Amino acid sequence: MTFHSETKLKWWRWHNANPDVYDMFERFALDAIRQGHTHLSAWLIVNRIRWEVAMETSGDDFKISNDFIAYYARLFHAKNKQHEGFFRTKKLKEEQ
Repeated sequence: MTFHSETKLKWWRWHNANPDVYDMFERFALDAIRQGHTHLSAWLIVNRIRWEVAMETSGDDFKISNDFIAYYARLFHAKNKQHEGFFRTKKLKEEQ
């Protein structure tokens, strides 16, 4: 039986409603890798997304919960096996 935390389920629903966020996350991470970075903070990537969206959009504030950042790093690793470990991750409560 797989245990899913409430936070992970919230993230998954939010992610499915906002697929462009992961697309930007992946694009910015791969840009950093092409620039020669071997490790980077997922927080840095998410803050760049926040910046880009704030500069390019108008209307309601765009918000990505800090609770979701770890899941974006894990999704990146799952989809980009060759870059496993690019983001340093700690075990989440549901992984222990």
